Amino acid sequence: MARIAIIGGGITGLSAALEGAASGHEIVVLEGATQVGGKLRLADVAGHSVDVGAESMLARRPEALELLADLDLAPVHPAPVHASIWSHDELVPMPTGTMLGVPADPAGLRPLLSEAEVARAALEEPVTVAADLSVGDLVEGALGAAVVDRLVEPLLGGVYAGHARRLSAQACAPALFAVAQRGESLTEAARAAARRARGSNAGPVFAGLRGGVGSLPARIVEALEERHVQVRTGAVVRELSRRPQGWQVVVGETRAPETLEVDAVVLAAPARPSARLLQQVAPAASALLSDVDYASMAIVTFAFAAAESAALAGSSGFLVPPVEGRTIKASTFSSSKWPWLADAAPGVVFARVSVGRQGEEADLQRSDEELATDGLADLRAAVGAVPDPIDVHVQRWGGALPQYAVGHPDRVARVRAAVAELPGLAVAGAAYDGVGIPACIGSGRRAAAQVLDHLAGVRPARGTMGA
Repeated sequence: MARIAIIGGGITGLSAALEGAASGHEIVVLEGATQVGGKLRLADVAGHSVDVGAESMLARRPEALELLADLDLAPVHPAPVHASIWSHDELVPMPTGTMLGVPADPAGLRPLLSEAEVARAALEEPVTVAADLSVGDLVEGALGAAVVDRLVEPLLGGVYAGHARRLSAQACAPALFAVAQRGESLTEAARAAARRARGSNAGPVFAGLRGGVGSLPARIVEALEERHVQVRTGAVVRELSRRPQGWQVVVGETRAPETLEVDAVVLAAPARPSARLLQQVAPAASALLSDVDYASMAIVTFAFAAAESAALAGSSGFLVPPVEGRTIKASTFSSSKWPWLADAAPGVVFARVSVGRQGEEADLQRSDEELATDGLADLRAAVGAVPDPIDVHVQRWGGALPQYAVGHPDRVARVRAAVAELPGLAVAGAAYDGVGIPACIGSGRRAAAQVLDHLAGVRPARGTMGA
């Protein structure tokens, strides 16, 4: 039986641990924070437990649904209500039939865009793609700046908390990038995707969990403990070094460090902590990861008396283009979007707003009270009268979302090539191949499979782990 250390207890590391649990090897998950789960978290607001981090999962990728099935959990889906874009001081219904903002029919962009802007989008121009470029540059070259400013920007901002003209098309919009590489029409690609969607039984795009997505980490920990996997919190990993027969991991305070001798390591931490740990063993990978930028953000959750909150009914919320100059970048009407939450708290309506994009850290320097006040002011400006909240929760996510800058896929390939030279080490997480929950689950599973394959080719290792 070999020993495997998984560094990082977010959804990536927990998924890696589950993947390895059936192998019979001894596994320990080392999480530096006081709780596992990363950006999946619940908090008590007005006496009810609600998500204050990620609140949905992409259901058209298999990884998350497979994980739920493994844990005997049933997914729930959002209510069939519309979303909007807050543009030119009005809430405009989200255009249908778009592919990351690229329209199947430019005429459907009215009234979000002016007649001149719709006409520009309808006269698509070919874009020559020789190498990776930003999503914004790709779409603007084909369809005009307004499509980027009013559609692509808010959509990408909701996923990455970034800016369309800085984010890699190859990494963040691979389908559009591939279409452009082939010299084909982006609009026609969106039209074909819309036809496929109408003719398929693909089901809902997103899924959640009754009780909130933030309840998932605790359920995974229960499953890991049943499978004899050790999960440690408050276990800060300070050093990672190579040994002739495996790896040495140094954990804990510098005054009283604990040394673990292991046979394999899955490094499932964010880019910069990973860069620090890799500095001695894989300096090239360390340098590449240290340059990955992250965006910080905050989520402000409001609880309102249901009897006075009709303005928050019948919609899942809205996105805000950066060109609007507002404090918030999006709002989710949680009780309207998630029927389970409305059933669990019939007298309360929950809504949340998010603040912060890459490079906008100054907006987050305000106090919790100021963020809540400004967020509520924007919410009222968008939807009209809502009452004073009966409770407010502010969750700050410093360095929450990695930014896939132009050239990101090449960076990831170079990191993985450098790490591949070190037997028994694999990297995983949102910094590499996707920031969503399914992407992180898949990343963790693949990394676990890599180290298991390595261990299958070496002799059985030592006794039990002193951890």
